Amino acid sequence: MDKILEKIKHLSLQHDKVSPDVIREKDIKLGLRNPDGTGVIVGITTKGRVIGYEIEFDKNNPGLKKVIPVEGRLYYCGYDVTDIVESHEKNKTFGFEEVVYLLLTGVLPDKADLAKFSDELHKRSKLSNLERGIIIDEVENSNQMYALHSVISHLSRCDKNPDTLDISRVSEQCINIIAKAPVFVANNYNVFKFKKGEDLRIARSRENLSMAENFLYLLKGEMPDRDEALMFDACLIMHAEHGGGNNSTFTVRTVSSSGANTYMALAAGVASLSGQFHGGANESVMYMMKQCQKDVKDWSDEKKIKQYLVKVLDGKAADGSGKIYGMGHAVYTISDPRTRILKSYAGKLAKKYGKQDLFNLFCAVEKIGPQLIEERKGNKVCVNVDFYSGLVYKLMGIPDALFTPIFAMARTAGWSAHRIEQIIQGKIIRPAYISPDYQILEYKDMKQR
Repeated sequence: MDKILEKIKHLSLQHDKVSPDVIREKDIKLGLRNPDGTGVIVGITTKGRVIGYEIEFDKNNPGLKKVIPVEGRLYYCGYDVTDIVESHEKNKTFGFEEVVYLLLTGVLPDKADLAKFSDELHKRSKLSNLERGIIIDEVENSNQMYALHSVISHLSRCDKNPDTLDISRVSEQCINIIAKAPVFVANNYNVFKFKKGEDLRIARSRENLSMAENFLYLLKGEMPDRDEALMFDACLIMHAEHGGGNNSTFTVRTVSSSGANTYMALAAGVASLSGQFHGGANESVMYMMKQCQKDVKDWSDEKKIKQYLVKVLDGKAADGSGKIYGMGHAVYTISDPRTRILKSYAGKLAKKYGKQDLFNLFCAVEKIGPQLIEERKGNKVCVNVDFYSGLVYKLMGIPDALFTPIFAMARTAGWSAHRIEQIIQGKIIRPAYISPDYQILEYKDMKQR
């Protein structure tokens, strides 16, 4: 068996590899990316707008264009996310529920509508006996993204008409998943620990708490620190949406365009987000930094830090991938607008818990990493949302295993908004693939081979 598997692997590598020359000659947009790194425009959305560069066209030759890097900006339905977060910071209010409403409707709620919507989310956060049973049955795997994927896909069992494409019912399904996602993530983890021999700790959502507060309460079994809960709320806001072209949202839109039901579509989003090159990167950052802490004895020694990062790029440290995780982005070039806020939170929490040396190590890697990448590849990169988000969660006492599931529970808002938008647009996504120029072969039966 081992020999045939090895042969299949060898033949796959030989058969499926395509020459870069062929890709260039046929003008193939691998990864739906143009040669200059910009994304191929394949759709239109009113939900999220991501800006990391501007296109400058040659006045004398409109066919020529130049990509101009700019400071990163992120908008939800026309509103700058930084403004949303900073407004809630200033007023010390929770804003995730408001952002969910905004993404689903395109407008900011007034006080009365926000109160009604928040109440609806709380009511829907309560689990039925069948939903609780799904959690008990589906959390055997230590990977919490696998557990979340399984729970969401099984939710169709709790819906009398799961396959409906009626917008009113689809909206209700989406709101139901958004409301329950924090409960699933927290309870999945607590039940998993119980199955590993720890005491079972299951709490019920509290009516007077925000979604951010309730998640921390459900996870830890005690009332969260308000300042930390406000920071966590801002993290949910910043992870809620990121345009239609990111891998998981495009996956949700693609699956939705086929007529698949809400549970299948959002479970597909979870599957995509689990990948280490997408949402799973925040866990990869923390693993890389743990190895850095072991490798570099003096965390203030930038020379030693640089030596470690060189080993990472050489594939001789961290996970051996040759990647410095948390750096570089498909759209952002100079800065990721979410990173500045997350870095400030990490700094505040590090000071609070006496972890300033760890925070300073992250800052040093943020400084040195992009320099090394530019030296190696000639590309200017910035740290992205994944670089500091894991550190923020770690300092809040949140387990590493939940970093990506938290990303997913926030992004259910954006996925839901895009699913509804895709159904309304009503066009199945079907890009073209071409084949390289190869010889047409004559089929031979077994006796002739």
